[in-house]
Amino acid sequence: MPSALPEGDPAPPDGRLRRATLDAAFGMPFGVYVHVPFCDTRCGYCDFNTYTATELGSGVSRGSYADTVLLEVRLAADVLGDGDVLGQRIPPVSTIFFGGGTPSLLPAEHLGLIIDEIGARFGLAADVEITTEANPESVTPGYLARLRQAGFTRISLGMQSAVPRVLEVLDRRHRPGRPEQAVAEARAAGFDHVNLDLIYGAPYETDADWQASLDAAVGAGPDHISAYALVVEQGTALARQVQAGVVPAVDDDVLADRYVMADETLEAAGFSWYEVSNWARTPDARCRHNELYWSDANWWGFGPGAHSHVSGTRWWNVKHPARYAALLDEARSPAAGRETLGDEARLTERVMLGVRRREGLAVDELAPGARVALPQLARWGLIEYGDRLVLTQRGRLMADAVVKELLAAS
Repeated sequence: MPSALPEGDPAPPDGRLRRATLDAAFGMPFGVYVHVPFCDTRCGYCDFNTYTATELGSGVSRGSYADTVLLEVRLAADVLGDGDVLGQRIPPVSTIFFGGGTPSLLPAEHLGLIIDEIGARFGLAADVEITTEANPESVTPGYLARLRQAGFTRISLGMQSAVPRVLEVLDRRHRPGRPEQAVAEARAAGFDHVNLDLIYGAPYETDADWQASLDAAVGAGPDHISAYALVVEQGTALARQVQAGVVPAVDDDVLADRYVMADETLEAAGFSWYEVSNWARTPDARCRHNELYWSDANWWGFGPGAHSHVSGTRWWNVKHPARYAALLDEARSPAAGRETLGDEARLTERVMLGVRRREGLAVDELAPGARVALPQLARWGLIEYGDRLVLTQRGRLMADAVVKELLAAS
């Protein structure tokens, strides 16, 4: 089952935020995440807050899910407005991201209703980016056209691998070649931007398998590719298989080699890295919603288990869709917990997230002790720095170690 929610303080039943928190949000970029927790089947490696029909049980309907999310959208507008004109504090929404789960299991028209309500309550920026994740087998040319009509500008397709036996290990159900077809169908439907997600390091995957997946992804013609190392999360079916010795554990050296293969293949094909796990053909093709997260901006996460952040205060919703719906039906916030980050914690997060980006970190943002550590990190070949600290390719392989070194020296 999905991982547990973090610890935190109780959240108020009405979801109210402190006046100082709201005032600090003035003018800050604002985005929206919408979690759709439904899946037809559960992939063996998945630790997300998702549910198959069997796991959901009775009392939860995909058909009424959009209506429930609309209740939280209205609550959010009330909380963030707090008696004022909302637009005086929160700017129009710059990005909306539908994730899951499998958002494309819902009718496109239902997703469009949520977009319309967000626009009505918050306003949408003229250049708003609206993304949905989708499994390749869950979309058709007609469905993709309806997504465009609903306002979506970007789609992220879960390819994971082009090799049948790797897909089998990952419990992925789409047939090889289908993601490439879906990219072409999305382009024909008028999507400006298309991403393919890849996973490397699966048990039994070879270098040749990974190269075949990279070549297939590039050949499909997306303008963005994400490549993530497989993480074996506790409690998943894959973790149980590894623990039982049924499949081999992930090898860190193999993961490093596969990352280098990805970086070199994608750079040669005209993609540029802009975050450790993300490559785009042009600056316009970058995922602006993820950049909003990485830059410590503000967002509200709608849906069960979704997380939100406003001016250093963050909270997370109850996990189960039935409980989520019941709270909103009672006109109560679905938040399960909340925490307010102090200056030190926010600096830690800025370092952890900022160091992963191609723009890097402004050196003058670092504590004096951390700046003293920069020459040594450069001698180790992990960073380059002047006004800003930027990871080398070797540094990207050891990003966590670089962050640890910087924070230890702070």
